[in-house]
Amino acid sequence: MALWRKKPDTAPDPSGPPVSATGDSEEASISSGILSGNPLVDGKSLDVLLDAIRHVSESRDVETLLHYVVDKATETMDAERGFLVLMEGDGTQVVRVARAKGRDVPTDDRAYSTSVVKKVVTTETPLRTTEAGDDRALELGHSVIQLKLRGVMCAPLAPQGLSHREESSLLRGALYVDSKVTTREFTARDLALFSALAQHVAVALENARLNAQSLEKVRLERSLEIATEIQEGLMPSAPPQVEGFELHGWFRPAEHATGDFYDFVRLGDGRQAVVVGDVTGHGIGPALITATAQASLRSYLKVLTEPAKVVTMLNADLAERMDDGMFLTLFLGVFSEDGELEYVNAGHTPPLLWRHADQTIEELPATGPALGLMDGMDYEVSAPMMLHPSDTLLAFTDGLVEARHHDRPDRFFGESGVRAILAELGWGNPSAEDLTEQVVAGVLDFSGGEREDDMTLVALRRAPDQEG
Repeated sequence: MALWRKKPDTAPDPSGPPVSATGDSEEASISSGILSGNPLVDGKSLDVLLDAIRHVSESRDVETLLHYVVDKATETMDAERGFLVLMEGDGTQVVRVARAKGRDVPTDDRAYSTSVVKKVVTTETPLRTTEAGDDRALELGHSVIQLKLRGVMCAPLAPQGLSHREESSLLRGALYVDSKVTTREFTARDLALFSALAQHVAVALENARLNAQSLEKVRLERSLEIATEIQEGLMPSAPPQVEGFELHGWFRPAEHATGDFYDFVRLGDGRQAVVVGDVTGHGIGPALITATAQASLRSYLKVLTEPAKVVTMLNADLAERMDDGMFLTLFLGVFSEDGELEYVNAGHTPPLLWRHADQTIEELPATGPALGLMDGMDYEVSAPMMLHPSDTLLAFTDGLVEARHHDRPDRFFGESGVRAILAELGWGNPSAEDLTEQVVAGVLDFSGGEREDDMTLVALRRAPDQEG
């Protein structure tokens, strides 16, 4: 689709007076001026309008429709050329359609009265020439004389029945016809009919805009669905069975696609990895980074046994992919069958470790910054620690601790909320699954079921020496 642009005039034309409306009282109210009282003439006018309405309502091709309406307006007004001109925000006029005798007007023959269009769009008042050669032509603008136009008519694109808010979202522009060879005197009835056709053009453009928005919405929703399907495929379908330990994971996205993820991966040396990650933001962008990070992390953990080296490599990969301001917080814990645990915490919300023997809670602080912020970062692993029988580790994303109270939005669930549930239930030695469910229930009860952010929670529990 070729568009022809003309920049706005920066100053009034010094050779002629500024454009002004005709001022005819009969033209000030055009809605009732289409009918003349002559059955033959009125019948033709109604046929034109009904045909335009039918095309606008039935057409699926906006280009064909716009060409048709401009052609019909030019033919009905007995003009030589017809233009559909749109006005950009900076005042630039864009020729959307230029037609003459059913064909496109060549680019080098598209000179028209920009001053008339500007006046019509600015005042939202239709204009016409009346008697050939009179001073009224000058009132329409010096360009009418300069271009040797013998007939000009222009009407704003303004569909009726819209609220002010709806009108403000519409494209601004005008339907314009002129004649260079044949003198054409346009009547008030001509202007009324022409303005009605301009309204139908506006409706067609608005329909096209809404249709494009609808298609874009469908495309975006489908993209989110695909991203969600990919993520769900990467999430563990069930926690692995690890002798002497219990694992359980839970997550809920705030939108279709999530920036959170968790995973369980068996290392090449037989140890088990527990992963919880959170990419900043919501929607398809963070979701794609999440999927990339999770897939890369799995690959690295299959061939490397050092958590610090795995996270360092992942950071180098993500630093090249992530936009400014986007990052990934990550907790990677690796434990062996004897209960030894070491971890890397890359800027993630500190996990909490319930020590069953003395009924205390420990925090696992960060060992480095979030991933993707800077390249060349060497991450370090924590000192080894032991998970004793009935000890439970809870790792979660900030969406859980930042959940707002349903009645007091200034209150957050916080780490204190997780600690309170651990302290209340930990002594009873609940399973990893039961503890996860209780924490989730506590958060959702606190927030009234509302979620502003993705929420993810993983529990790792070392089984007691003897059940019961």
